[in-house]
Amino acid sequence: MKKILSVILAAMMAASLAACGSSGGASSSQPAAPASSAAGSTAANSEAASAPAEGAITSAADLAGKKIGVQAGTTGEVYVQENVADAELGSYKSGMDAALDLKNGKIDAVVLDELPAKSIVAQNDDLMILDADLATEEYAIAVKKGNTELLEAINATIARMQEDGTYESLVNAFMPAGGDSEIKIPDAVGTEGDKTIKMGTNAAFKPFEYVEGTEVVGFDISMAQQIAQDMGAKLQVEDMAFDSLISALDAGAIDFVAAGMTATEERRQSVDFSDPYYSSKQVIILKK
Repeated sequence: MKKILSVILAAMMAASLAACGSSGGASSSQPAAPASSAAGSTAANSEAASAPAEGAITSAADLAGKKIGVQAGTTGEVYVQENVADAELGSYKSGMDAALDLKNGKIDAVVLDELPAKSIVAQNDDLMILDADLATEEYAIAVKKGNTELLEAINATIARMQEDGTYESLVNAFMPAGGDSEIKIPDAVGTEGDKTIKMGTNAAFKPFEYVEGTEVVGFDISMAQQIAQDMGAKLQVEDMAFDSLISALDAGAIDFVAAGMTATEERRQSVDFSDPYYSSKQVIILKK
């Protein structure tokens, strides 16, 4: 009898323990999230990470209402004035000055000609170019209104350079595919003669005009040397603020302006322009 009772008690205890184990397992386990739900969450997080921050500049339209730096007197300044609503415009002596304020968070963007912008970005790893659909332009050399003799001489040199390969060699020297690090400044062309012609420029517009050591060099300088040589004249380069060039030309302080200057209709009211020698466009510089 005792043996039978022992068997019965053992069976009852086993059944009780099994019930407790089943109850404990159910309460501690959690249902797995459906695979589709997990994937959706991951995708949402990815989209949130890649989406531009509110107020970010991703197109020309986003410039509206922003603080924008430009080089004083340039096409970039005119573009912002005429095309960007409610912009807080800051005009600087040079594109690099504007870029420094961009780096320091004082402005939101810089609008500048493409090649000088690329030069600035190449020197500053924390900046980038947004290639937006902004104004296109053509550079030309300015002379005092009515100075047809000098204008014809300049046009003749531009045409000769384009025909004999000199123009192409200067483009390859100052605008290499590898950027500023591969610029090879050509040897200066000797300019001698009884007459001196004065070129006005703003040496803060690489690769067209900039300071290397103590010398003003660049595409426009080398082109001006060609002009002076063809005229049998000595070249004298006068470096000044960009927005002072036309007034200096009008006052007779200089004979012509070669400074990456766009031949706009407004400027044509004050000066005569040569045939265009380079086509460019405006871009936006942003902080990464």
